[in-house]
Amino acid sequence: MASGRGMMLTKQIGEYLVACELARRGLVVATFSGNVPDFDIIAINAKGEAFPVQVKAIRGGSWQFSVDKFVEIKFDGKKQIIGKPKPQNIANLVCVFVIAGEQYGTDQFYVLEWKKVQEIVITNHARWLALHGGVRPKKHDSLHCAIRKSDLEGYQDRWSVITEGIKTVGPP
Repeated sequence: MASGRGMMLTKQIGEYLVACELARRGLVVATFSGNVPDFDIIAINAKGEAFPVQVKAIRGGSWQFSVDKFVEIKFDGKKQIIGKPKPQNIANLVCVFVIAGEQYGTDQFYVLEWKKVQEIVITNHARWLALHGGVRPKKHDSLHCAIRKSDLEGYQDRWSVITEGIKTVGPP
């Protein structure tokens, strides 16, 4: 298991890798080093449009979350009931999932809208609960969930989500 220092280094590596990739694509980038809730980077295009970016970085394995960040969860005894998806707090939020490679040039990036991340998390959690009759096997009240690399197929290097902009329809 990674140490606190190791996890902080991975997070920092991921943020700076994403900032560098965005700057290479012509965006002005500001990093916040974890000091802003909900996003890590602001990327600004030539038109002055700003895009908040949430970076999630790992060295291996899967990205870990709490499902209740994405959807309402209620309990019926030990059974988890998936409710309504939670509203998006930040308009135009983009998530970049990073697998930080051991060597230069081996990093992998998966770029997608926050709403897509939400859909993946809810689908995965619903599938997991369905396999177990709605009750988590080891700890019924656990809200842990994960996104695997295989969940992000089709999103690798989709930088156009940021460089071409996200079209927001109505309030987030």
